[in-house]
Amino acid sequence: MKANIALTPGDGIGPEVVNEARLVLEAVAQRHGHQLKFSEHLLGGCAIDAQGTAMPDETLAACAAADAVLLGAVGGPKWDDPQAKVRPEQGLLAIRKALALYANVRPVRPYPSLARLSPLKPERVAGVDFVVIRELTGGLYFGTPKGRTMTPEGERAVDTLVYTDWEIRRIVKLAFEMAQKRRKLVTSVDKANVLESSRLWRKVAIEVGREFPDVKLEHQLVDSCAMRLITHAPQFDVIVTENMFGDILTDEAAVLAGSLGLLPSASLGAGRLGLYEPIHGSAPDIAGKGIANPVGTILSAAMLLRHSLGLEKEAAEVEAAVNLALQEGQHTADLGAKEPLSTTQMGQAVRERL
Repeated sequence: MKANIALTPGDGIGPEVVNEARLVLEAVAQRHGHQLKFSEHLLGGCAIDAQGTAMPDETLAACAAADAVLLGAVGGPKWDDPQAKVRPEQGLLAIRKALALYANVRPVRPYPSLARLSPLKPERVAGVDFVVIRELTGGLYFGTPKGRTMTPEGERAVDTLVYTDWEIRRIVKLAFEMAQKRRKLVTSVDKANVLESSRLWRKVAIEVGREFPDVKLEHQLVDSCAMRLITHAPQFDVIVTENMFGDILTDEAAVLAGSLGLLPSASLGAGRLGLYEPIHGSAPDIAGKGIANPVGTILSAAMLLRHSLGLEKEAAEVEAAVNLALQEGQHTADLGAKEPLSTTQMGQAVRERL
């Protein structure tokens, strides 16, 4: 296997955790005789500082030409001015849109050896194993009109929530296809009792469901879904929802695992190209200290092997190595270790167990 992987380490702890994931990918490639070529590019706040834009043209071109993209995280207090015309997050939204990556896939599978880290009782977390599929390129974040105007009554802000049937159909179909390989249950999350866009979402979900008679479809309002994630999370298999709902619910679901540093994600489109990143942010308060948890990024690299390169065996080996390291007490500071490993030591612990 030959593949080109574009690295966009981003801001804060991004470069630290991406480097550990790269070393894991290199170890996997050496073990199995693959040839992986890496190139590094600016995205986010570091790109704003260097070139005045969150997503330089060179970065987009390199990512579009690659087989996969591995991202760290973007943003930080330095660029947090809400009045700023250019913000790090614009780069992330723009690259997803430009590469037509319409589906964010976030698996949530807490580790039994780390159950103590969850704020929930152990019985609430036991058996949790689900995937959230979030639509990425539509909804409130991209709809127009958008903006603020002054009116005689005061300042007015407008965001527009727009979805078309084909946008909904492709993301829901992906959810059903994933459910067929799992426990054959899709939970479609909407707000159909209030929103017209959600009523269209539910209509299309029902239509797609008829194409998959072996998969059960259930509908859940987003507010009650947020409650069920805490009270009955093991009941979920594949959750599919629109952009903003998914943004909120996936961060809530991360609590089940006990640490944001543990969870990976993949942004996928119609082809093999995908963008892979941990769900945590850039954590500028610990950047440069060498204490960030690289596990979420390493597991994102495993998803890269699986979804973009088609290397299922290699992906499973990385996941097994992470699981073994955690079981054997190899923990970073966020996991409550009395003698925590550094970022590089945690990456080495995973590589030693491949």
